[in-house]
Amino acid sequence: MDELPAFIAVETGDDGELPLSIAWTLSDGRVKHTLIQPDDDWLDDELVSLGAYSLEELTSLGVSPLDVIRELESDHFNATLYTAGVGDDEAALSRLFETYGLDPFVELAPAESLYAGLAPGDWARARGELFGELGLEPLRPEEEIQVMLTLHQRLALDD
Repeated sequence: MDELPAFIAVETGDDGELPLSIAWTLSDGRVKHTLIQPDDDWLDDELVSLGAYSLEELTSLGVSPLDVIRELESDHFNATLYTAGVGDDEAALSRLFETYGLDPFVELAPAESLYAGLAPGDWARARGELFGELGLEPLRPEEEIQVMLTLHQRLALDD
């Protein structure tokens, strides 16, 4: 089997930029997932949305944004990562990196670009159907990754 592409997904608050949770694949198909402790600067806005999480959950169960960056660097330095939502994930990752004055060392690309033989919209449609089939939620990064991996395996078999 060919090497698996690297997939990434970031869960954000309602504003679309506050990173709450992140998941990505490793080269062997395993998935890394963690909650992200919000940086104090991220919480200055009283309207900040923490989605389905409490501040206590994120603080006690999450890891620091810097630790997330270090792990991502260890696993995917100078790599292209494939995502279902390039714009949202780029905004969330930019927030992580900007917190420490760092330039992102990964590039994001749309996951559907991996499958040149698909008609426009087919990947998104298959992804949506697979969420229903597997009983998973698209807002959870670890479940998004599972769907992208499963869909990749199915589409790779069709090639």
